[in-house]
Amino acid sequence: MTEIKILIQGYAREIKNGWTASSTVVLIKNRNKNIIVDPGCNRKKLLDVLEKEKLKTSEVDFIISTHNHLDHILLAGIFENAKVLTTEEIYNNDKQTEHNNIVHGTDLKIIQTSGHCSEHCSVVVPVKEEIYVVAGDVFWWTDKEKQIVDIKKVDDAHPEEVDMKKLIESRKEILKIADYIIPGHGKIFKV
Repeated sequence: MTEIKILIQGYAREIKNGWTASSTVVLIKNRNKNIIVDPGCNRKKLLDVLEKEKLKTSEVDFIISTHNHLDHILLAGIFENAKVLTTEEIYNNDKQTEHNNIVHGTDLKIIQTSGHCSEHCSVVVPVKEEIYVVAGDVFWWTDKEKQIVDIKKVDDAHPEEVDMKKLIESRKEILKIADYIIPGHGKIFKV
């Protein structure tokens, strides 16, 4: 049986000279494996929620990074036994191999979803009869934005990195397969 839980809802608030932001952190339990998608960058919040879950950092098997922005991956190194999956590779300490969009030993699948940045992936999680997609920043909202799904909308946070044509295609692909989408910043929503 697969369990999926949002440990920290992603947030993004503009402040005087920058942002207060960290990604949505998702815990997936599948086939006796503990998987964290995008561990974020707020160490205190993450350690507090792991303690509440009674989950030690040493008990996490995989970290999946949807993309390499620090607000999503800064804390990957605190999971001392975890293999780290990026968009195309799996890192086991200093050994680096391709994962071919498979999280070995699980029912999870990785799909390539570029657009927000060139290297971006999402995680497809089957839970009973439903499909959850942990979408990273294929979908994201700042705290002040109304959370409306518009495949053509993008905020001004990363305009130089966004390839709108690819982002729209990635959004369409996810909307086609998902029952629920977990965005990089904002609340989970039903498709």
